[in-house]
Amino acid sequence: MNALWITLALLIAGFAGWPVTALVFRLARTIDDRADAGQSADAVDDADGGPGWSDSDAGPGWSDDPSDGAVTTAAGTPAIPAAASTETPTPETPAPAPVPAAAVGTRILRGGAIIGVLERLAVALAILAGQPVAIAYVVAIKGLGRFAELKETPVAAERFIIGTLTSMLWAAGVAALARVLLQA
Repeated sequence: MNALWITLALLIAGFAGWPVTALVFRLARTIDDRADAGQSADAVDDADGGPGWSDSDAGPGWSDDPSDGAVTTAAGTPAIPAAASTETPTPETPAPAPVPAAAVGTRILRGGAIIGVLERLAVALAILAGQPVAIAYVVAIKGLGRFAELKETPVAAERFIIGTLTSMLWAAGVAALARVLLQA
């Protein structure tokens, strides 16, 4: 009977952890998007002179009216990215900022889903076997394997930390619960 519970705990820790991790990634992205929107709104306030500044101060051609044909997001930034603009840069309009390679379509942390399942299985197995020191080996191997990619891309490093902590906490929680239930 214990083998059944151990197998069930490993399956739950390994495979049910993926939706939990995906949910945490979505939550982190939502928080980042809100922070970015707040920074954009602050930048817009700074650019338009802050409170009490009127459109007439901007000179000819300036309009805050949404019916002027400009498409903007909720934060007030242009909906069409600068890189897609067909305008040629002039001294008055700066050149579009280069788009990072990660934003163009390069996948970061390839194989993360499979590595995550293996990581959760290893962590749960280590706790169920009474060898929590083995978790340090899992973290070390994972960190060394991803070091070059994490060093190059800050977004990858953030995603790595969030994913690793979420996976490990999930697996440790499931394994600890199973261990307590097995001893009862």
